[in-house]
Amino acid sequence: MSAPKLLLVEDDSSLAELLEYRFEKEGYEVRITADGEEAMVMAAEDVPDLVILDWMIEGISGIEVCRRLRREKATAHVPIIMLTAREAEDDRVRGLETGADDYLTKPFSPRELLARVSAVLRRVRPALAGESIEAGDLRLDPVAHRLERCGQEVQVGPTEYRLVKFLMEHPRRVFSRSQLLDAVWGTDSEIEERTVDVHIRRLRKSIALENVRDPIRTVRSAGYALEPV
Repeated sequence: MSAPKLLLVEDDSSLAELLEYRFEKEGYEVRITADGEEAMVMAAEDVPDLVILDWMIEGISGIEVCRRLRREKATAHVPIIMLTAREAEDDRVRGLETGADDYLTKPFSPRELLARVSAVLRRVRPALAGESIEAGDLRLDPVAHRLERCGQEVQVGPTEYRLVKFLMEHPRRVFSRSQLLDAVWGTDSEIEERTVDVHIRRLRKSIALENVRDPIRTVRSAGYALEPV
């Protein structure tokens, strides 16, 4: 598997240099910028596997960069870990609600950041390493192409398989119908958005268990999310 590509957006040059050294030593490919606008350009030119994003940076703020990355089709699903000196709970919640996957308050140890990056990448890219994906009582084996719920094998069609796999790779994240179309059917697909609803219904029927909550949440006027049970 190719080296994971990290985009580090950090205006503290000493910290950026330290993190670059630590991540490259662990086999990551690292690109650095201190500017929010440049970060958007770099992400568009070569989509990273993960973004490490400081809240307080030059140009537009880190929270705005996060918001814009989530709006762009090419980067909507890229994991984002935010770095910030803000400790208030409201700030952490705001960062997560904007689309960040994790949140680390300064000062922090590079070792902890390495561990968090590794954990996020294991969750969103497990199929690339042939690892099973687990989300609550759902388990997907990408090598055997097998889906289980509560230890019982679940039979799903190929489209439902791709759909549940994508949702399991991004638990609790709400995706619009158009985002799901792009991720599961492809950006060149001309399939109508209502097709997503049909396959969601099929998936729900396939994984339904008596007296067990439906893990797929419908968010009115927004889309769908997988809430692990």
